[in-house]
Amino acid sequence: MNTYELQQLRTAELIRQAEQARLVREVTRGNRAARREAAQRTTEAESHSRRPRRHRFLRTA
Repeated sequence: MNTYELQQLRTAELIRQAEQARLVREVTRGNRAARREAAQRTTEAESHSRRPRRHRFLRTA
């Protein structure tokens, strides 16, 4: 094989690796988003009101 063919093979391999890495990142991002969404749904279901919890009395200086 000459140098040009070897370079073409290497380029094709790098493109395949980049596609695989992109797919892994996309799946990871999707999993994180699904976990975040599920966690938010469970906290919303557990809370009685949508307001964040506040201290009853202000702190003194």
